Amino acid sequence: MSRAEAINAMLRGHQDRLVAAFEEQDGQARFQVARWTREGLGGGRARILEGGRVFERAGVNVSLVAGPKVPSAVSRARPHLAGKPFRATGISLVLHPLNPYAPSFHANFRYFEIDGGEWWFGGGMDLTPVYGFDADAVHFHRTIRAWCARHEIARYQDWKAACDEYFHIEHRGEMRGIGGVFFDRVTDGAPEPPPAYASFVEDGLRTITDAYPPIVARRSAMPYGERERNWQLARRGRYAEFNLVYDRGTLFGLQTKANIEAVLMSMPPLARWGFDITPEPGSPESDVARFLQPHDWAAREAPPLPQSA
Repeated sequence: MSRAEAINAMLRGHQDRLVAAFEEQDGQARFQVARWTREGLGGGRARILEGGRVFERAGVNVSLVAGPKVPSAVSRARPHLAGKPFRATGISLVLHPLNPYAPSFHANFRYFEIDGGEWWFGGGMDLTPVYGFDADAVHFHRTIRAWCARHEIARYQDWKAACDEYFHIEHRGEMRGIGGVFFDRVTDGAPEPPPAYASFVEDGLRTITDAYPPIVARRSAMPYGERERNWQLARRGRYAEFNLVYDRGTLFGLQTKANIEAVLMSMPPLARWGFDITPEPGSPESDVARFLQPHDWAAREAPPLPQSA
């Protein structure tokens, strides 16, 4: 078994665990399995939930691909890799809750290797609220900061800054959400990854269930109406804009001709665009603007996240 195949097996195990956890939280819908293959590329296993009680759409995708030439999404930043064969495996999660007060969540972890011995890990996780709650932001960032603190290779402050920069919607002048951590290329130049690197990724995947479901459990119980739903759909439009214009993972999937449904599973099920949507000053809708700029949330004081409504 190759290194990429071994890491893929680990990711598939976590896919099963996360799917079970989100199904339990939803309490109604179940994830469907969609396996895909491409001749000369590889394949993957997408797990998709739609129309749930808690999650309007959720996806957990694992893939293992290889090709004779590194896609331009990778070689653009690393020209010396152009034209070289590659292997890559990764897991990607996107969850869009039904309740507008519950934030969307994204995470991905990936392993990439090039013929000749070059390899790296990348990934991260981030939170995108429609309505801002300080307690949620503090809980999320403190949880992932604690994960990073458990591993010598992790750099929370640097990776948080990278996340704030990466998830910036330049044409809107705002971040996609409250950020999280984003690391693009973690390696040490050894011929193959030391065990500490896979352990770091595994711990990150376990951290997801500490960082995100407690927030969803609280916010999904809050009552909402047409006003909140319309605002949610408008904010989802911004989410879609980022994914289609800036996201390198989406570009990589399109360039490798991977399964298009798996590549675009991150898109919200419904969104809307209106001309010059401007919330009323002082409203809960206008307050979200302060969450879409960089803040050191892990250093903030906030009330503990309530466990129930």
